[in-house]
Amino acid sequence: MIAHEIDYHLYGEEMQYVEIELDPQEGVVAEAGSFMMMEDGINMETIFGDGSNKNEGFLGSILGAGKRILTGESLFMTVFYNNVSMRRKISFASPYPGKIIPIDLTEFGGKFICQKDAFLCAAKGVSIGIEFSKRLGRGLFGGEGFIMEKLEGDGMAFIHAGGTMSKKILQQGEILRVDTGCIVGFTQQVDYDIEFIGGIKNTIFGGEGLFFAKLQGPGTVYIQSLPFSRLAGRVLASAPQGGGKQKGEGSILGGLGRIIDGDNRF
Repeated sequence: MIAHEIDYHLYGEEMQYVEIELDPQEGVVAEAGSFMMMEDGINMETIFGDGSNKNEGFLGSILGAGKRILTGESLFMTVFYNNVSMRRKISFASPYPGKIIPIDLTEFGGKFICQKDAFLCAAKGVSIGIEFSKRLGRGLFGGEGFIMEKLEGDGMAFIHAGGTMSKKILQQGEILRVDTGCIVGFTQQVDYDIEFIGGIKNTIFGGEGLFFAKLQGPGTVYIQSLPFSRLAGRVLASAPQGGGKQKGEGSILGGLGRIIDGDNRF
């Protein structure tokens, strides 16, 4: 498998986007909804499957699309081709505040495993598939279920991490314990399992869930400080009830302030 060789540049800090420069006849595959802007001369094509160059025929394309449904992604992907004789630029944006991480698959043995909503875009020829967990505990309690996403090939791919990103390089046998939702991705050599926190007080009153993700080296791990599920939960918890205006926000009075203001809804 030979992926297209693409050049790129990252812009921004909290809300990043990646600008990819395509040579003539080069292409990039992306998730639906990540497109930001492109120069004239680039054409788009909606496809089944993962956008790799594998010659699997019609049935193979259908199966590839079906695998994407298992990961919770769209049935279709979009490929953008440069069809003119000059270099053209196209940009893809972060879905929420965080960092875009460039992944050179050749540096990781041609395979990288990530959470199912982390993928943003990749060079044409990179295969985007699924990675089944073979351990029952990991599948039931790992936060990402039995299925994670795998990126395979020899090209560039781009994934997104929420908040601030931390890159950890684990040595042989080195262990890192992580909140299950904070994992962005890791290399194929990393051993990933689930560990029970233990202790009645920790379990009932700890507020950190029942399980940690246990990552054991060697390998490289990417961690995010703000998973989207955590961000969405905070936004939902702060939303005013019944569509009304929130009273006393930022005040030490809180609910008492709503009563004083004549709003008895809680």
